[in-house]
Amino acid sequence: MKNIGLLVNLEKKNIAPLVGQIVDWLAARGCRVCIPLGAANMLGLASLGLPLERLLGQVEVLVVLGGDGTLLRSARKAAPRGIPVLGVNLGHLGFLTEIDLPELFSGLEKLLGGEFTVEERMMLEARVIREGAVMEKIIGLNDAVITKGAFARLIFLETYVDDDFVTTYPADGLIVATPTGSTAYSLSAGGPLVTPELDLLVVTPICPHSLWARPLVIDAGREVRVVVRSEKGEVMLTVDGQQGYRLRLGDTVSICRSAHRARLIRLKKRSFFYLLRQKLGEGGYRREVPDRQCGETGP
Repeated sequence: MKNIGLLVNLEKKNIAPLVGQIVDWLAARGCRVCIPLGAANMLGLASLGLPLERLLGQVEVLVVLGGDGTLLRSARKAAPRGIPVLGVNLGHLGFLTEIDLPELFSGLEKLLGGEFTVEERMMLEARVIREGAVMEKIIGLNDAVITKGAFARLIFLETYVDDDFVTTYPADGLIVATPTGSTAYSLSAGGPLVTPELDLLVVTPICPHSLWARPLVIDAGREVRVVVRSEKGEVMLTVDGQQGYRLRLGDTVSICRSAHRARLIRLKKRSFFYLLRQKLGEGGYRREVPDRQCGETGP
């Protein structure tokens, strides 16, 4: 690993001196560091700046400094080129990131020494179809969400799996999540937790006005189609909570497994269940037992 891209959340506190330390540390070990052009200029490192597409064509790995949101954006950019991503958590939860700030340089040492594995995660693709034409196509790692606007009004979402009619949900919205996204918005809406190595889609209605409506788990090889049947109010498609598209009456949103897969670098041997206990277990019952998966004492 000698050609390394840095993707940075510029809103994080003291980010400029931290990036400077990382650049100096990597340069001292013979690595070439590239930073997206705009960020490089803002950090005072213009000599390292490249347009993003050129950067993605030249680096072997992306080191991402931020939180889960920064990692989601980076994964969408890296996945079409098969570039692995190492997430460094500078945020709050850091469920997807691999290391926290105190572990940064020991983690980079492992990265350069080849002491890591690459975990592949399924992604999804959402397409907006209007009058037979594809208006927008977006890939995501977590989820695609069709939701109402600011006014307290139900929307009606006619939903199919392949050509099979499921129901028309009267609801605040509908989430279609990957296994990775099962720990995000879908979880808050009552969806199941799914281990990340599976390939499947979770369909979770948001506050459905129906007693029988429950989350639905389907094979990743199938397509979820949602037709907007609401005449009034704003309806939006958002992917990973970051990319949005305004929908109209009669629009179809097609959601299926993407041809691309996110490649996340793992430096530690931690099970999915260990991460659940650490990241989502606040306030729960805790018992000190050896964690066989990670070689540490787990809660």
